[in-house]
Amino acid sequence: MDFMTALDMGASALSAERTHINIISMNLANVKTTRTPDGNPYRRRSVVVEATPLDASFAKSMQDALTRDLRGVRVSAIAIDQRPHRMVFEPGHPDANADGYVAYPDINVVEEMAALMTAQRGYEANVTTVDAIKQMYTKALEINR
Repeated sequence: MDFMTALDMGASALSAERTHINIISMNLANVKTTRTPDGNPYRRRSVVVEATPLDASFAKSMQDALTRDLRGVRVSAIAIDQRPHRMVFEPGHPDANADGYVAYPDINVVEEMAALMTAQRGYEANVTTVDAIKQMYTKALEINR
């Protein structure tokens, strides 16, 4: 594996973690949103990631058996949670139904904060990896002088 492949792997992970952090932030910002532009309460979103090849097909065919299965990661979809909304009795709320209940998104703030911390740690780990790759590349260039 060369330095550029390692950087590509780290960059793909950084991009996926950044998307994950953005989606979690959006969930936290909309925890009390009872009406979206479509007229319904906000629905929690989550990130779906999948492994993806790093190289084009021609470059892949030229690799040896040791590096052929290297993969990065990419966001394949943003899934919308289909759990039922949390119903809260608030008869004076403008979005209350005929029985006085308001539909709120089923978002657990503690779960979202734990997921945010996990995504942040993953992002930090990938930054450290990219920095280590850059340092190794610099050291290799110094050896070559």
